Amino acid sequence: MHTPPGSVGTVTPQSMRFREPLALASGATIADYHLKYETYGTLNADKSNAVLICHALNASHHVAGTYADDPKNVGWWDNMVGPGKPVDTNRFFVIGVNNLGSCFGSTGPMSLDPATGKPYGARFPVVTVEDWVDAQARLADALGIARFAAVMGGSLGGMQAIAWATRYPQRIAHCVAIATTPKLSAQNIAFNDVARTAIQSDPDFHGGDYYAWGVVPKRGLRVARMIGHITYLSGDDMAEKFGRALRTDDYKFGYGVEFEVESYLRYQGDKFSEYFDANTYLLITRALDYFDPARLHGGDLARALAPAQCKFMLASFTTDWRFSPERSREIVEALIRNGREVAYAEIDAPHGHDAFLLDDPRYHRVVAAYFEQIHRDCEAVAPVPPLPFKGRGGGGDGLQQGAAPGETRTGAQP
Repeated sequence: MHTPPGSVGTVTPQSMRFREPLALASGATIADYHLKYETYGTLNADKSNAVLICHALNASHHVAGTYADDPKNVGWWDNMVGPGKPVDTNRFFVIGVNNLGSCFGSTGPMSLDPATGKPYGARFPVVTVEDWVDAQARLADALGIARFAAVMGGSLGGMQAIAWATRYPQRIAHCVAIATTPKLSAQNIAFNDVARTAIQSDPDFHGGDYYAWGVVPKRGLRVARMIGHITYLSGDDMAEKFGRALRTDDYKFGYGVEFEVESYLRYQGDKFSEYFDANTYLLITRALDYFDPARLHGGDLARALAPAQCKFMLASFTTDWRFSPERSREIVEALIRNGREVAYAEIDAPHGHDAFLLDDPRYHRVVAAYFEQIHRDCEAVAPVPPLPFKGRGGGGDGLQQGAAPGETRTGAQP
């Protein structure tokens, strides 16, 4: 199959099993779980060029490339990751991981509970950003990666990158956090609560155990996605795309879909309800709500970020009202108070929160320039002694499905 220029080409997801229980922030544990992941590029001899990409709410391990059996399924950050792209896979070994609790291959509410043989459903434990980072660290252990050249993410992914910097300060050289926040505002928590209420109020929700009924709470999922999508776009972007345009020539004096913006939101909601799991939506939005590193430090963000030793790059977008530039500047100011090296870009883009996913040339130039610095640091750094295969709370068995023990596959096929 021909690989387009700049694409990592056809990729193959992998799965790794972890038998040792993972202790969670809630006090619960989860044992015998799987993490789905993909890799792109080649890990160098001293394993110093690894970059971890953390995903946001409804994304997954599928960061770049396509699948042989589904060529239209393009990775969610394919414009950012690939040969010659800002995160250049000719230089870096890039890893995308599907987080615990998600519905794209890692263990989550849809998975079978080994103790019962039935889907976890509502019994799946609540997870936090920090829990995800601990699970990612175990995967890094199993791949033999002692230190990441960078951990990168946008939105909720940026929160994970920040948590890496404070939770595993010796294991990250650069933190790249885009369109993110040090904590959710009351308004953001409110949006999440309304979305969760829509799902939980759906008659097909059945307390989270709808799998046994053979149904999906699609009505609630549709509304949840519609609410979320409104917050991802800027007012100017919505005005330019839709304005007050009608689908027909005049008002119909009813309650059906008459405006183009209504049609768009219904379409997004319908599409989302076909592929996303309702329990996963509850879990991930609650993890968003709970992220607040300063909470245990009297609200002092600088104290919360004090353990971080890496360099930082943050970027925000002027029209992002969900995670506004003011929130990124709070992080920058806290890092400066701690004497950390920080690069910050505030990009005038019209697309709102979703701008971090789009192909804005100015934004991509900023990221590319920063990764050029990361590449220079990788070439200058001395090899890091390998860690034993043991993360915080223990490691996995290191066995990849589809790979021999000890083998690290790139995932990208020619």
